[in-house]
Amino acid sequence: MKPSTIASFFGCLAACAVTLTAQTAPAPGAPSVQNADMPAEYKQVLDALGKQGDFKDGVLKVNIPRSDLKVVVDGIATPTPFGFGGWVALEKGTGGMNVMMGDLVLTDAEVNPVMSALLDNGLDVTAVHNHFFFESPRIFYMHVHGHGAPADLASKLKPALALIGKNPAPAGAAGKPLEGPLDTARLASTIGTPGESNGGVYKITIGRPDIKLEEMGAPINARMGLNTWAAFYGSDADAVVAGDVAMLDGEVQPVLKTLRANGINVVAIHHHMTGTTPSVFFLHYWGRGPAAKLAAGVKAAIDKTGPGR
Repeated sequence: MKPSTIASFFGCLAACAVTLTAQTAPAPGAPSVQNADMPAEYKQVLDALGKQGDFKDGVLKVNIPRSDLKVVVDGIATPTPFGFGGWVALEKGTGGMNVMMGDLVLTDAEVNPVMSALLDNGLDVTAVHNHFFFESPRIFYMHVHGHGAPADLASKLKPALALIGKNPAPAGAAGKPLEGPLDTARLASTIGTPGESNGGVYKITIGRPDIKLEEMGAPINARMGLNTWAAFYGSDADAVVAGDVAMLDGEVQPVLKTLRANGINVVAIHHHMTGTTPSVFFLHYWGRGPAAKLAAGVKAAIDKTGPGR
């Protein structure tokens, strides 16, 4: 693998776990959410960026949610945790360097200004793509990557983050929320992995520990973006699911065929990282229907990945 070119993840997430969160940036002077065992240099990153985050499994996760956006997907008003929680993650590598990967949630008008701010400050952009069709406003996802000391990475990232949400997106058509009971225990049982509830969304995140990736001695794990996830919103009778499947190249076509055979829409196929061995691809999907049927379709696709497939 070429350390200078491996890029950010991925979700996207929760993700998952990378989790998408509805948390907002702390008010000026308010303490950020921090673990007692968080290294001081990572606490300084949160303070410098004015964001909330957590430290787990050796990874600092910085939450950059787009709770300022009111996103409607195919007529459905969708909450922020359904897929609009950006993030960056830092992990210690060798030689005193840190690896940073992340995923920023942007409106179409923000994409190029944010990209220029990242590139001008010495950070890499490794992917720009969509997660949805028929959404208003249009939303894109930008993967970022960098190496350096935590304080330096925060300094390089901050100008780009300052551009996010600076100009409000035009108001689109009003959407209708999905309401009703959602049997999350059944969803977890079907997929075989427990999830987390946040803002009406139930998100299940599954790592890919069978894919061994490292950069500068830092393992690229689920919290750094190497994961599969599924977010459910709505009721048992009428739900939507959105998610991301992390795949090796030989898994792409079986996953595609399985999702389509189960009536789930494929939205994007792309990479989150470059220069990796093995190559990892990510597939974003979206579907609507009874929650149990959606979960069964997602599970069937997940079963096409991993060593047991």
